[in-house]
Parts: sequence; structure tokens; C-alpha cells
Amino acid sequence: QVRLVESGGGLVQAGGSLGLSCAAFGRTDVMAWFRQAPGKERLFVARINWNGVYTEYADSVKGRFTISRDNDKNTVYLQMNSLKPEDTAVYYCAATLGWSTEVGQFDFWGQGTQVTVSS
Repeated sequence: QVRLVESGGGLVQAGGSLGLSCAAFGRTDVMAWFRQAPGKERLFVARINWNGVYTEYADSVKGRFTISRDNDKNTVYLQMNSLKPEDTAVYYCAATLGWSTEVGQFDFWGQGTQVTVSS
């Protein structure tokens, strides 16, 4: 059983930066970040393969967000720059052995961390 624990959420002004961390306990080959705003579906943000060689981003965050991982610490990160109010959401860390951007394909999820971007 994999357990994921997110941290680093908070309040930031538009144009600012925020870094999220996800500590993983157990095997996590493919890691991803999703986000969900109130009343909306959970959406893919970014993913990274087991050794960090391959990454992919949603068009909405491409060029602004960077996903990375430190396997020595078994932790995945999401560096968010040039934040916009529409980035406000609960951000979730997820893990799977596959290579997918769909919510249903991920087996393990963190509890989520709130990111609020003010204007």
C-alpha cells in the first residue's frame, strides 16, 4: 500500500511562486499532480516517470510549472511560477505503474493541499 503526503500549499499573490512536495511511502513508478477547484472535475496537471527522464504538462500550466522528483528522498515536487487566480485549487499527488493522465488510472492519492492565488 502506497501512502502519499502533500505539503507546501498556501496563499500567494498572482505572479508569485509556490513549491509543492509529495512524500511517498512505498513504490511509486509514475507520479503526477492533479488539481480540483470547487464544483469542478479533477484535472491533470503534470506527470513524471520513475527516473525523471520523461515529463508531461497540461497546456494550462506548460511553461509555468515544473515537475521533478528526488528518488533518494522518494519525493516528487511541483514548482509553480507565474501563478494566476485560475490556478486556485486543491492540488493532489498521485501514483501509478502506468503512464496516464486520467484520474481513474491512478491507484494512490494524497490528501490534497490547498493553493490559493489572490489577485
